Amino acid sequence: MLTLIEKISFLLLAVFSLSYAGIGFYRVYKAIVRGRPDSRFDHLLQRFSRALWIVLTQQSVFKKRPIISLLHALVFYGFVYYGLVNIVDAWEGFFPFRARGGIWHPFNLLADLLTAGVLVGILGLAIRRFLVRPKDFHFGPSVPLREGVTSGILRDSSIVAGFILLHVGSRLLSKAAELALEGADAYQPIGSTLAGIFILMEPATVEVLRHVFWWGALGSILVFIPYFPRSKHIHIFMAPVNLALRKEKAGVMEPMDFEKEESFGAAKLEDFAWPRLLDAYSCIMCNRCQEACPAYATGKALSPAAIVINERYELNRILPGFSAGENSPRPLLEFALNEEAAWACTTCNACVEVCPVGNEPMLHILDVRRERVLMQAEFPGGLKKAFTGMEGEGNPFGISPDDRLAWAEKLPFAVPTTEQNPKAEVLYWVGCAASYDSRAQKIAQSLAEIFTAAGVNWAVLGRQEKCTGDAARRAGNEYLFSQLATENVESLNALNPKLIVTTCPHCFHTLKNEYPQFGGHYQVKHHSEFINELLQSGKLRAPERSDGAVTFHDPCYLGRHNGVYDPPREVVKAMASNLKEPANSRNNSFCCGAGGAQFWKEEERGSERVSTRRYRELKETGAKILATACPFCMRMLSDEAAKEEPETALEVLDIAELAAKGLHK
Repeated sequence: MLTLIEKISFLLLAVFSLSYAGIGFYRVYKAIVRGRPDSRFDHLLQRFSRALWIVLTQQSVFKKRPIISLLHALVFYGFVYYGLVNIVDAWEGFFPFRARGGIWHPFNLLADLLTAGVLVGILGLAIRRFLVRPKDFHFGPSVPLREGVTSGILRDSSIVAGFILLHVGSRLLSKAAELALEGADAYQPIGSTLAGIFILMEPATVEVLRHVFWWGALGSILVFIPYFPRSKHIHIFMAPVNLALRKEKAGVMEPMDFEKEESFGAAKLEDFAWPRLLDAYSCIMCNRCQEACPAYATGKALSPAAIVINERYELNRILPGFSAGENSPRPLLEFALNEEAAWACTTCNACVEVCPVGNEPMLHILDVRRERVLMQAEFPGGLKKAFTGMEGEGNPFGISPDDRLAWAEKLPFAVPTTEQNPKAEVLYWVGCAASYDSRAQKIAQSLAEIFTAAGVNWAVLGRQEKCTGDAARRAGNEYLFSQLATENVESLNALNPKLIVTTCPHCFHTLKNEYPQFGGHYQVKHHSEFINELLQSGKLRAPERSDGAVTFHDPCYLGRHNGVYDPPREVVKAMASNLKEPANSRNNSFCCGAGGAQFWKEEERGSERVSTRRYRELKETGAKILATACPFCMRMLSDEAAKEEPETALEVLDIAELAAKGLHK
């Protein structure tokens, strides 16, 4: 089909285009590997198989925005198939070959239909991006944006949308011109219908147009490829890699080697571990993470999307030098985020959970916090008291360890310690909140009553128990966390408990997922799991179920971080006949606002408190009782309930308190 001059021109353009693009992709690779080591290369076959399945099913995309996700799926599946379509079209252009008849019927039918699908999908997405412009594409007034980001996103989106429309539209018109010359094809219904626009033209004119559109289809690829490494379209390659190499649990932070490392955390781009830099190139700029972020939803300066996008545009600007080993010219706090944004994060994991390409914005923030605390000793004033308390008294409240068992004094029975019962079947890890907070102490008392009523052989560490260090780690004080973890692991390993049960999801997460980094390998259960097992086995009798409606708030560190959703609900259902789910529940639950060490500091300025927003959502269910499964959620939501008149406020109870109610009847 092509003339000799066209063939030579195409090949020369291809050599130039691929060479230039190759340089760009190589620079991206070199920029990413500049990041610090992060071991994520275990079980590669399983990792990439899982990623391939996620990508092909588009399941991570369909988590949210179903209509928009459908439009994206139309473009995605069309482009996957277009890999083969472009090869066949190029072959037809260079050789006397026509992909028609016989085995080519299904190929042509699918190509024809998917071409239409891509055009529908990209037109729908373009209309949304450029005309409708929903709030998803806007950033809050307090969110720091790198210079050029707003115009850059618009430019990049325009180029990508324009390329897809030109590429796929030209391919359709090229086939329509071909069908006008050679006759309609029942297996190309859309192309055959469109061939009617050429019916009044001379065959020679149609042939010229056929060549023009062929170049529009395949030539546009060669023109676009050099821009590819700079565009968000690079997520086509980066996203599957990111999904394959993502952490099993993003909330499990990596330890630091304080003897070998000289700097800690991330002050500049090159201080990040390489997966953070990969995040920047995987981002599709859909802003789903921003939409899910409780800090952003309540008017704070934090936008997970803005952080990653800011990093991406900075990398684009400095890529030649940065990929060659030059230091980045300015710190992250000058272009990616500010101090206010860094300290607004609740580490709820919502941004990680919702991201369709496997990004982990939460870890970017925690790396910045580590640098501020460990290298600069700069952090919110409220954290100083918590750090001092953990260092001196083993708890962030700063209360003497002699008072760790104060919660047990009002119980009608003695609470056994491991010194008194060293062979206990269950070690109850009480946690700091349930030990020292007056409201949370009722949770510990209720669970102790349940243990006793069910005949559980249990004990507590008593004054030997120290804070797990969760708040210190999330606040960036890894050195303090490592001290607490080392001391606790030493105590636990000497005891060698068969099972640890805890009422605090933060303790649960740390003991189960992070203490193995320090040699502590234990079987750990949240009390919701353990109480549910007692109920299922008949060791704990449920009272007659009440008729009142109960709503349940999913703690972030129980749900999104550890996937425990059903056991607490089973406990609630055993106590009440009417469980009402809030609008945001399970993996879409909205944070209470206490995580990420927020409990120990003043909340950043915004339109409202995170806990206020969450309490309002829970009250909208119409339930009278709010069940929780975390002492920090309990405190945050109880404080919100206290702002209302008693007769209208929700009664906030832990599931242990619900279960223990039956013991008093």
